[in-house]
Amino acid sequence: MLKPRVIPCLLLRGRGLYKTVKFGDPKYVGDPVNAVKIFNEKEVDELLLLDITATPEKREPNYELICDIAGECFMPLAYGGGVTSIAQIRRLHRMGVEKVSLNTSAFHDRRLLEESCDVFGSSSIVAAIDVKKTLFGKYEVWINSGKTNTKEDPIRYAEQLARLGVGEILVNSIDRDGTMAGYDNTLLKNIASAVDTPVIACGGAGTLDHLRDTIACTGVNAVAAGSMFVFHGKHKAVLINYPTPEQLEVLQLSHTTP
Repeated sequence: MLKPRVIPCLLLRGRGLYKTVKFGDPKYVGDPVNAVKIFNEKEVDELLLLDITATPEKREPNYELICDIAGECFMPLAYGGGVTSIAQIRRLHRMGVEKVSLNTSAFHDRRLLEESCDVFGSSSIVAAIDVKKTLFGKYEVWINSGKTNTKEDPIRYAEQLARLGVGEILVNSIDRDGTMAGYDNTLLKNIASAVDTPVIACGGAGTLDHLRDTIACTGVNAVAAGSMFVFHGKHKAVLINYPTPEQLEVLQLSHTTP
């Protein structure tokens, strides 16, 4: 069995790299191509690139920028944002993107998701679920970069996505995003227990212990983080970073090939 991957998650807004808190308050943290070059040097497992404005702006991916990033990326690259067709997925793959993540389009068009898995193979397609709690503590699925509440139950929805054949399910907690307070392990465990499809945890990581605890107690197959890998220190100075192989080994993690 492969050991869990540790994946930096980069958010695109225009041509810049940003970090959000609970899907709002975007803070500019640098140039995405430069960040990718640094992650290359640190030999990260995989890179997740999400364009957070493509869907709300009803536009296609920024192919020119993605091509520039993919050209510098020496690790497996996953991309999500504004993808609504097989032709777009094919174009992204030809640019060097190994995995394409579908979120809003997957919710509205299950046939697109199923066809994508058939055409490109399950290992090339990731289904993303953004989840937020109500005032009464109920989990619900949100789409359109966290702007639209579908009222859908995330566990039931994850089961539907798994049946359609996706290779992985990315579960992102809107409430934990950018807080660096730890993942929502209850949510992650419930979803990972409900599906056989590999689950990627996202939203809330701030320490190595957060990574370790989530892997140990939820059954996820990978952990993704943003703030943890772009900020440093109590004042959150921008500094691209990643655990050393020695740090990952201590946590019983390691660099792996997905």
